[in-house]
Amino acid sequence: MTKEVMDSIREKLMQAYSADLYDVLDKMGYPNQCLDLSISPLSPDWKAAGPAFTIWGIREPRFDGDLPRPDFDNHALFDRIYPGCIVAINAEKDQIVGHWGEMMSYGARAAGAVGAVIDGGTRDKPGILDIENWSCFARYTSPIESKSRWRPREVEIPIYMTGTLTSSVLVRPGDWLFGDVDGVIVIPIEILEEAAEKVSELAHLERLSREAFREGKTFREVYDMYRRA
Repeated sequence: MTKEVMDSIREKLMQAYSADLYDVLDKMGYPNQCLDLSISPLSPDWKAAGPAFTIWGIREPRFDGDLPRPDFDNHALFDRIYPGCIVAINAEKDQIVGHWGEMMSYGARAAGAVGAVIDGGTRDKPGILDIENWSCFARYTSPIESKSRWRPREVEIPIYMTGTLTSSVLVRPGDWLFGDVDGVIVIPIEILEEAAEKVSELAHLERLSREAFREGKTFREVYDMYRRA
């Protein structure tokens, strides 16, 4: 996918809300793409859209440095992250440590990423909140260091993140994530362009509806005009 196409898709998505996108995917036959609602932005104003750069890790690692990890050793992760992506982490239900943090956010942003979505926890919330052009979504925040308690094992493989209407949602490398204060939605790459076009059209109708309400129109009048209110 070219940068121009990615930028166009991101622009369309960022005009909308996650609720708009959910409605679009629901009508397209994809009702189960919403991640667990506890995965939320550290700041309610944050939004993010981009292809998933996936990371899978394990709790209570059985191997403490004995096995090489070519995707992570010597900070190799930041050579793999690419412009426009969103780091997506399956922390395998760990509910204690911070699986991400401020310095990781700076490093990922320097490599071109636009955000992180963590099915787990993050540390350094005050520092992350100060990072410009960045959005971080997580289940919780924690002061606890992940070293010796949790470790990433593989990148850019299909992962399963906790769902809302289903126990899990498949996130493949290149599937898109869109998140705002209401939640995070996974968009399968096969339907990405169609979904982006439809949600852009829906967002436009909603903007027109808001303007009509501000002009004093009734609910029935607005609905009759735009079929959206």
